[in-house]
Amino acid sequence: QVQLIEFGGGLVQAGASLRLSCAASGRTFSSYAMGWFRQAPGKERESVAAINWSGGTTYYTDSVKGRFTISRDNAKNTVYLQMNSLKPEDTAVYYCAAGSVIYGSELRGDYWGQGTQVTVSS
Repeated sequence: QVQLIEFGGGLVQAGASLRLSCAASGRTFSSYAMGWFRQAPGKERESVAAINWSGGTTYYTDSVKGRFTISRDNAKNTVYLQMNSLKPEDTAVYYCAAGSVIYGSELRGDYWGQGTQVTVSS
């Protein structure tokens, strides 16, 4: 069992940066792939980024490539999402997830956090 808690959301202006953190409980964090997802009002949840267990391989959805960076610190049981050059269309609730499989470029999440709101004003 893995419990996930996200931190770092907030309200920012377009062009600003935010860093989301996701702290995981349990001693098996390093065995899981991790991912960030987001869901905007009225839209389906979408994968934003994923990272394998070691941090050596990362995946991004096209709309965030070059702006967002996913990373992890297995010693701290934490995964991060550095978001730069934020746009109003990045506004959503952001969720982190842990899972065993990255299929294509998307994590198959087995465990989910409660989400953190990111709002980007124009």
